[in-house]
Amino acid sequence: MIRSEEETFSFQDEQFADIQMLRYRLPGFEKLNLRQKELIYCLSKATLFGRDITFDQFGKHNLRIRKTLEAVYEYYQGNRSEYNFLALELYLKQVWFASGIYHHYACDKFVPLFSEDFFRSAVRTVDAGLLPLAEEETVNALLDELCPVIFDPDVLPKRVDKTDGRDIVQASACNFYEGVTQAETEAFYAMKKKEGPADEAPSYGLNSTLVKENGQLHEDVWKADGRYGAAIRKIVCWLDRAKDFAENDQQRRVIGLLIRYYETGDLRDFDAYSIEWLREQEGHVDFINGFIEVYGDPMGLKGSWEGIVEYKDVEATRRTQTISANAQWFEDHSPVNACFRKPKVKGVTANAVCAAMLGGDEYPASAIGINLPNADWIRAEHGSKSVTISNLTHAYDMAARGNGFREEFVIDAETLQWMNQFADQTDNLHTDLHECLGHGSGRLLPGTDRDALKNYGNTIEEARADLFGLYYIADRKLLELGLLDSPDAYKAQYYAYMMNGLLTQQVRINPGKQIEEAHMQNRALIARWAVSLGKESNVVELVTRKEAGTCGRKTFVRINDYEALRRIFAYELAEIQRIKSEGDFDAARKLVETYAIHLDTDLHAEVLSRYKRLNIAPYKGFINPVFTPVYNKSGEITDITVDYSEPYVRQMLRYSHEYQTL
Repeated sequence: MIRSEEETFSFQDEQFADIQMLRYRLPGFEKLNLRQKELIYCLSKATLFGRDITFDQFGKHNLRIRKTLEAVYEYYQGNRSEYNFLALELYLKQVWFASGIYHHYACDKFVPLFSEDFFRSAVRTVDAGLLPLAEEETVNALLDELCPVIFDPDVLPKRVDKTDGRDIVQASACNFYEGVTQAETEAFYAMKKKEGPADEAPSYGLNSTLVKENGQLHEDVWKADGRYGAAIRKIVCWLDRAKDFAENDQQRRVIGLLIRYYETGDLRDFDAYSIEWLREQEGHVDFINGFIEVYGDPMGLKGSWEGIVEYKDVEATRRTQTISANAQWFEDHSPVNACFRKPKVKGVTANAVCAAMLGGDEYPASAIGINLPNADWIRAEHGSKSVTISNLTHAYDMAARGNGFREEFVIDAETLQWMNQFADQTDNLHTDLHECLGHGSGRLLPGTDRDALKNYGNTIEEARADLFGLYYIADRKLLELGLLDSPDAYKAQYYAYMMNGLLTQQVRINPGKQIEEAHMQNRALIARWAVSLGKESNVVELVTRKEAGTCGRKTFVRINDYEALRRIFAYELAEIQRIKSEGDFDAARKLVETYAIHLDTDLHAEVLSRYKRLNIAPYKGFINPVFTPVYNKSGEITDITVDYSEPYVRQMLRYSHEYQTL
């Protein structure tokens, strides 16, 4: 029997710490024309050259630590099978995955399982010329700088710390601020916002480090002749080469505007690029490259560098385009107050795409859906572009088959049947609704500061988009549009979402910790608030059962009234939109602090214990494919081939050698 490529492809790769590495296929890549392949190749190079920027943004010592660890890993002459060296190897794998020494989700500093004495000794055995030494710096001086950061739990313990009541700028180890306080940051950017019209103001602070020198604050802008210039010039070089293979004039114009922004560092150039990027709809290939999402900044101002290269998944795009074509209907029928709705939805476009290369804050862990640009005024005036990354969600689905997760946490056979039948379909559809419409829905009231919700803004925004998807996933409109084929399909998504928010996402949190990441806070907020709102009529509840043959008990989610749960989601969406539209900081703070952060210690311990028995890594990340040009005798490129076999360690070491810029 001949097996298909899909059946023989190995989606799962190595597993370490709490991470499972996956591979993603590029379906249909071989059918692209040579010009499209060369465009993807050049854009992929531009994506990989931003890697060092992300490492530096996530902690000022990250690059020197990574380079030191890599030097030891590659050139250590001692016993490579002993415990300390194997522990250093594990630590380095975690550092590569997280773009630094802080967990990519929890933001806590990794705990090294190798000793400081071993580290110091191992570093000293490496040729000093292979270490990241500054001019006239000694190896001992390097070690004295790095060891406290690596080994002392009280030195720079969290990359992002948004604990209420603290100075979150000074408490966070991310490298966006130098010598400034939270109050100084807020005052500085409040003054910036007064410099021009609020309607079309740029996203102040998005592409700069805020520095205090000699008592004065100034921005160190990330641009070709500024901070991160060495990396940005490489990115610009490959973007410039990509222009030669653009599919149309608009695509060429978009790339040119991005280059201009990288050269000037002017955020108005970034806005001009973003608007033209929205207007480019004809090309088969697209990309994201720049300082985009602000989740890595406790203040929600600074954009972490990221890159994705993608091409359209034509079949799956029919689904997303059906949704976007009906955007006005969804907006008009939203349960939010009419004054918070957009009277005219503009420029909402959506595609399903296949990722071809991941970089920066999207690598190795990546989003599965994206909606950009983030500027509210551009969304209002020009619209937004959404993508659902179909080959990544497919890789997740394939890797999860038969792992026992649903059987362990789903309450009964009937619900499990719904899940197995509809969960993959409704998960994808919920992502489409979240990205295509949710983020682009609603509007701010005139005069509302887009940053009014401060450190709670990211959580509230993700809750808003999720609730939009949850409300509409149960709407008969989706049946009319042919996006679902059963009126009960939505129950799989409701159960999966509530189970995740109330129980299973806790497997990503270590004992004694709380929920800190914005997406996880959003899911907990929605689910726990729903339980509270439906408590009187027992809409949703947590039930415990004795585990057969043991003295233990297991907790499950039970949904007693799915229609009532939808009405609760409608109420939550209306209130979350009000908070966003009015900039109601106190209400946002109360919701997040009440529902989104704190864990029940006993329940958390139970969930961790049950999950551990399944031997599943709670976090997944991806190994990129390798593109190789094929040349003819005249030196002309005749094809770009794809190889999926590069191991994780080899890929990371190669990237550190080939794409090192800082």
